[in-house]
Amino acid sequence: MKKRLAIFASGSGSNAQKLMEHFKNSSEAEIALVLTNNPDAYVLQRADNFEIPSHIFDRHEFYQTDDVADLLKNLDIDFIVLAGFLWLIPQKLIDEYPGRIINIHPAILPKFGGKGMYGDHVHLAVMAAKEPEGGITIHYVDANYDEGEFVYQAKYRIDPTDNLEMIKFKGQQLEHLHYPRVVESLVKKIKK
Repeated sequence: MKKRLAIFASGSGSNAQKLMEHFKNSSEAEIALVLTNNPDAYVLQRADNFEIPSHIFDRHEFYQTDDVADLLKNLDIDFIVLAGFLWLIPQKLIDEYPGRIINIHPAILPKFGGKGMYGDHVHLAVMAAKEPEGGITIHYVDANYDEGEFVYQAKYRIDPTDNLEMIKFKGQQLEHLHYPRVVESLVKKIKK
């Protein structure tokens, strides 16, 4: 029986798209739902293109009700993947899915992590620190931003001439290459 995955995303959803492509014909797992806190997020169009149902929620629904947790339970979701989702996951959801919520961060944690460190904010901080390397970290989600146990890290070299767009491009290449594969390896370990 296939494992059922839910993707949480807040924006464009390029990593979500790579996950949708990866699991489209998988015998292991399927993307069963895409959730977002942003009604204008392009990830909704990507989900629609793959005929994957989506759900939009607001801050009240996410933090003050059990609606999102109930929806995940009703759809038999086994594993949650964060793909550019910017809100902190409520403790109740972490308790419902222990060791089954994963995130990707566009830096080598523990450096350049925490509240407000996402997207360009991370890349600009890496550039300002004149780091010789950038990278990605795939990690489990806990009650704090970017503090969960690391699962996988990959690095790329930053050349002195690299601008923000080049650093973003290098990082995104690593994300798209590794995230679907790492998610699949974690999902295979889940007992259904």
